[in-house]
Amino acid sequence: MLHRWAADLAHLPLLSGAVPAVALAATAVGTAVLVVTVVLRVRRGRALRTVFGPLSVLGLVASLLVVAMLLTNLTVTRYPTVAVALGHRPAVETEGTGRLMDVDVPGTVSHFAARPATVYLPASYDAGASDLPVLVLLTGQPGHVVDWIEGGRLAQTMDAFAARHGGAAPIVVVADGLGDTEANPMCMDSDLGNAATYLSVDVPHWIRSNFRVSSDPRAWAVGGYSYGGTCALQLAVTAPSVYPTFLDISGEDEQRRGTRSESVAAAYGTDTPANEARFERETPLNILSRNSFPDSAGAFVVGADDEEFRPQTERAFSAAQAAGLDVHYRELPGGHSMQVWAPALEQEMDWLGGRLGLLD
Repeated sequence: MLHRWAADLAHLPLLSGAVPAVALAATAVGTAVLVVTVVLRVRRGRALRTVFGPLSVLGLVASLLVVAMLLTNLTVTRYPTVAVALGHRPAVETEGTGRLMDVDVPGTVSHFAARPATVYLPASYDAGASDLPVLVLLTGQPGHVVDWIEGGRLAQTMDAFAARHGGAAPIVVVADGLGDTEANPMCMDSDLGNAATYLSVDVPHWIRSNFRVSSDPRAWAVGGYSYGGTCALQLAVTAPSVYPTFLDISGEDEQRRGTRSESVAAAYGTDTPANEARFERETPLNILSRNSFPDSAGAFVVGADDEEFRPQTERAFSAAQAAGLDVHYRELPGGHSMQVWAPALEQEMDWLGGRLGLLD
């Protein structure tokens, strides 16, 4: 409960830097006076309750937090969330580059209750380009779409790619594959929600209905890190006609919510032999062992120091390779963190650009 609250709080928008300076100064001065009063009274051995009267200690703490947030956002302009202010690199927009927009993508068919997505539109789109390719990106769990924007440096990566290739870049949709920061629907259709249908049916339909994108499946790709990497592989093998290209960064070898038994029970209510078999049929390695994917290609990237996920990513790569997919594998310095995930997207963009038809 506390972890979930903290994670949600870290992604809440900070108060705007446009707060009037007079109001901020007045709040800061008032708080400073209260702090000084507390220090003096405590040093003289007087109880805190005599300092405030009706003003509680909780009120003082709240006041301090508000002032800290305001001062932080005024000092580090364009830090939209606490997570960014504490170390994530913000996405800074500059003239002539792509732009970001938040959108609601309804679960029309799936009825999946997703949070808003974020869309990156390259500068070429605003200049009138049409039939652009699409990259759908997914986050880890726990996670929020903003993680790709901030720590993942999505806008910077896409702007740099466009600058290297004459303005060519995909439309990128960072979709919510979780439904909540701490939720884990395992990228399946199950009792936990129809996450797979949402990402393979609702999201593509909404994109095609709202942007000038290519209708050619070869111009569509899905990618993600950790949970999102596992999900990207799942979608690639369950909906290859939608996402024939995928980027699996630090993904697992199958969907998980704890042990296999716990995962089956979470998905279908009980861990019975029938449900176990049903679950097994939905695992990507099992699907790869039973099918061929002549038009699909993928990239597997993982941190060299990621002791838990690296062996799983290796197994997934080997299974895809054995199934005849056009795949490659890369290790980057680092563990299970943005130290790997952000560079992975950057370094795979030329390969993705080739697959999506952006490069001649």
